[in-house]
Amino acid sequence: MPAGLLLASQLGHAAEPPPLAVLRAGEALGGGSLSATAAANMALYLEVSLNQTAYGPPQPFELRDGRLYASVATLRAIGFRLDGHDSGETLAPDRLAGVSVRYDAASQRVAIDAPLSLLALATTRLNAPGADVPVASASPGLLFNYDLYSSRDRHGDSTSAFAELRVFGLGSGVFSQTAVTRSHQNEDDPRRTDSVRLDSSWRWSAPASMVSVTVGDVINGQLDWTRPLRLGGIRIGRDFGLQPYRITTPLPTLLGEVAVPSAVDLYVNGIRQYSGELSPGPFQLATIPGITGAGNAQLVVTDAFGRTRTLDFPFYAAQQLLAKGLSDGSLSLGLAREDYAIRSFAYGHEPLLSGDLRYGVSDRFTVEAHGEGGDGVVNGGVGGVWLLGQAGVISGSLAHGRDGDDGGWLYAAAYNWSNGRFNISADTQRTRGDYRDLASRYGLGAPRVSERAVASWSDTRLGSLGLSYVRLIYRDEPAARYASATWNRSFGGRAALSLSYNQNLDRGEDRNVYLGFTLNLQDRDRRASTQISVSAQRSRDRDQGVIDLSRPVPGDGGFGWRVQARGGDGEEGGLAEAGWLTSYGRFNFGVARQGDNDYGYASASGSLVWMGGHAFAARNVSDAFAVVSTGGVADVPVLLENRPIGRSDRDGMLLVTPLNAWQRNRIAIDPMELPADVQLGEVEVQATPKDRSGTLVRFAIDKIRPAVLVLRDASGQPLPLGSRVRLSDGGEAIVGYDGEAYLDRVGDANDLRVDTPSGACRVRFAYPQGPGIPRIGPLSCVPERSP
Repeated sequence: MPAGLLLASQLGHAAEPPPLAVLRAGEALGGGSLSATAAANMALYLEVSLNQTAYGPPQPFELRDGRLYASVATLRAIGFRLDGHDSGETLAPDRLAGVSVRYDAASQRVAIDAPLSLLALATTRLNAPGADVPVASASPGLLFNYDLYSSRDRHGDSTSAFAELRVFGLGSGVFSQTAVTRSHQNEDDPRRTDSVRLDSSWRWSAPASMVSVTVGDVINGQLDWTRPLRLGGIRIGRDFGLQPYRITTPLPTLLGEVAVPSAVDLYVNGIRQYSGELSPGPFQLATIPGITGAGNAQLVVTDAFGRTRTLDFPFYAAQQLLAKGLSDGSLSLGLAREDYAIRSFAYGHEPLLSGDLRYGVSDRFTVEAHGEGGDGVVNGGVGGVWLLGQAGVISGSLAHGRDGDDGGWLYAAAYNWSNGRFNISADTQRTRGDYRDLASRYGLGAPRVSERAVASWSDTRLGSLGLSYVRLIYRDEPAARYASATWNRSFGGRAALSLSYNQNLDRGEDRNVYLGFTLNLQDRDRRASTQISVSAQRSRDRDQGVIDLSRPVPGDGGFGWRVQARGGDGEEGGLAEAGWLTSYGRFNFGVARQGDNDYGYASASGSLVWMGGHAFAARNVSDAFAVVSTGGVADVPVLLENRPIGRSDRDGMLLVTPLNAWQRNRIAIDPMELPADVQLGEVEVQATPKDRSGTLVRFAIDKIRPAVLVLRDASGQPLPLGSRVRLSDGGEAIVGYDGEAYLDRVGDANDLRVDTPSGACRVRFAYPQGPGIPRIGPLSCVPERSP
């Protein structure tokens, strides 16, 4: 009788574990030699593995005449398909074609191997993009960005200043105000100074629904074949930036199936992009975002036996498309903004309405629609973007616009294809009749013809070559046609050569030829580099040469400079300038000569921030940031994404910028550089600020007065290990080896009680002054007298 058929309760103290009993299609266990005990029907609950993957909780089986049986419902729960069978029917799984069963009575387990054709396993989805929406915050504060530029020559001087004021954290939105101020004086003329308001807006965002509302100065329109217009009013629209972890474009998806647990590696254009594990059954693997154009994905599947399969999938990724079922749109209502940057409050008198919509009908087709009207203008149109498989992307649109009795049509088409080395794109947009839209009502009319064609090719040995053609025709104006060719090549990453040619096809004398060479001289410390550039240019009938020697300002801060000389056809001149990038802003100044005119110039840009009760001076803050508080502890090193970003000031504060809005930004402090007399809470925080706002990040760092006590009993022996030291504030410490105990909070004068196995005793001592953690003792612990 095969020992493998015995139940675990019948084995007793067997000298060796029973062997596995293997059942295959058409076989019974033991070949009919079972004893009467084993042949009897027995109900079993067995742990199940299917194709070497554990199923989960034990499942009911029945042992009949040496063969395992299970109900159809049980087998379906495990993963079998079993079409045409009733759930209550009982089957022996090893009777199914291609199925083998291995029953281990000792561990009460059954291992079933079955072909995928008999199974209905769930599809494993790997690398699927999610809709992660972290909770963002904004602390109350103010931010003032500034950008100043001033120049002076013998004829006069000129100064301009751009400023932006933001208010955030006082409610659910962000208020922003931008303005520009100009002041200039020419020789004996009086000085003129004027200021112009640019944009004023309040913006509220809802990340969960990806919707934002802007009140104030807005810009309508977002489609390639529509023209934007500045409005003073309200705009409601979808903003995918509120969920930066969401993938909005269709991702090429790879499909397959495995019979046993396997490892999978994804290579895109020869670069590994993903590695993961697969359970038996069908699987679906999405490629990573950011791939554009034609490419090749290679899937390498390695099963549990070490066998490898390689699958190739050509694909085409298009950023112009929306994923199936995803929509994007906006609705704007307001008055037209006139004389922008010239007058502060110049608006039209008629309300205007504009709306756009994009919808992903499928992963291959996205439909577009636009409508606008007001002040006598009515305009509407539809369009679409199609993915032509490996052949590229084509788009088209048709719109009709009318203003009173004037009306006409606009039609547009575009095509592009790329594969990383080659790129071809062409688009045309034309109007027929008197086509009108809101932009033409308050500005320049739409062009009669706007066409563009671009072709480019790149090679690591020969360089990059680009060709382009542009044609533009406005109403009652002659056609303008331009063709250009560019070539550039890098040599070892340190030198580069570039050549370009531009030609006006309607005026033969209007041409431009440029040839430039750049050499990068890396310093020994590789922290800075000096660049030498030499170029020659012929524009129409004028020639010019330029020699430029520079050391760019390092991106993480430091000093840079530039010296330039140029000459040819009466345009002799040059410049010398220097720049500094500090944690407080960027500053530049220089002197230059243009012909016979000498002038000097200077610029400064940066920001001032008030948040958390403190003021900061910093570089220009374009988006989100954080203010880090270290609990009043100065000189604490702060890291952003594991990169040192600065140290807290004397008040224990630091402004950290830039941060990515609506995303998790890892901010941490380095505990290894902190003094020993501090106690830490968290050392890392995931900060998620709202857009153009700041969030306050607090790290709990408490000052402590630690000490190591060396405790002895009345006979001079170390106090027993494990004795408890009780502090007056209720805290406790444990006596370690050699009678030593560590206390993290000690006063100037201390009276402690120590509970030992032989009774309580008391220790009195004064805290010594000095740096570091003092080691006090030996201290004698005086036994307490019994009352």
